Amino acid sequence: MHTASRVLPGRALAAAAIAIFAVAVTACSGGGGSGAASQAPSADPATDKLAEIQARGTLVGYAELDYPPQSMKVEGATRPATTKCAPNQMTVAELTGFDNETTKLVAKGLGVEACFVLPTWTEVTSGGWNDRWDIAYGSGAINATRMEHLWMTQPYYYVPQRFVVLADSKYRVPSDLDGKKIGTCTSCTVESYLKGTLEIPGVDLVQKVKNPVPVGFETEFPGLDALAAGKIDAFLTAEPVAAQAIKEGRPLRMLDDVAFSMYPSGFVDKSSGLNVAAFAAKVDEIIAAAHKDGTLKIMSMQWFGTDYATKAGEFDLTKLGQVVK
Repeated sequence: MHTASRVLPGRALAAAAIAIFAVAVTACSGGGGSGAASQAPSADPATDKLAEIQARGTLVGYAELDYPPQSMKVEGATRPATTKCAPNQMTVAELTGFDNETTKLVAKGLGVEACFVLPTWTEVTSGGWNDRWDIAYGSGAINATRMEHLWMTQPYYYVPQRFVVLADSKYRVPSDLDGKKIGTCTSCTVESYLKGTLEIPGVDLVQKVKNPVPVGFETEFPGLDALAAGKIDAFLTAEPVAAQAIKEGRPLRMLDDVAFSMYPSGFVDKSSGLNVAAFAAKVDEIIAAAHKDGTLKIMSMQWFGTDYATKAGEFDLTKLGQVVK
């Protein structure tokens, strides 16, 4: 999955990006309660996912509470009194971060309110959601194994994966890690990469470490803490996650050579009890429009200080050969 420095290349660019982002958020983020007017259902809510969401007036997405800058809790936030979110769901006021703001953007495009639940990442990637949530933006990438259980929607960003080591480590290039203990998040694309089982349609992969010893963690930051404590030799994670860990003061550094790059996507459950074709198509339309008008690029600059979005907008989703139903 699944978290980058918010420092922009220069003060002028930072000010411009933040100012434009504020406009984009106003236009594109789902509001709480009465802030998002629900559209009339386009089909039977009993059989169609898009119609169910429109009738319900909410889009239920996935979130984490401590995965900055992709997903985090807003401390001291007040739950809107007019929210349509269920008592066991979190509201737009209570969560922020690049992933969550993308969920809000999609909800706004659907004319509904965004709500959030907190399943484990393994539950998300395994499918079988039983319609407890509708979509998952969790910096999870398109790969062939996930496509067995999940529909992939248009990627919202494109991000390098980097090996992280101790700041004073002797390791300089990925091959220095041959046979070493390398941490990853469990059920994540990087774990499959280390094991040599990863397939990403449209991406040629090169295994840069021979015979690694994978060490799994439920989420990245406990693994990065284990690395900082010298319990493992390296950790493989998304560049923004590594940058955030270093920014927070962990004595770590990234190797210069990128392991590989991947396309995080919004996930939709294949085993939903409803027809999801119209819903997935509408999500693709909303994300494509946000790429075209620069909204996602602005969001990427705001949260990461880097444009991770543009290349994702160029991804041809048809190459996956999905027939969503």
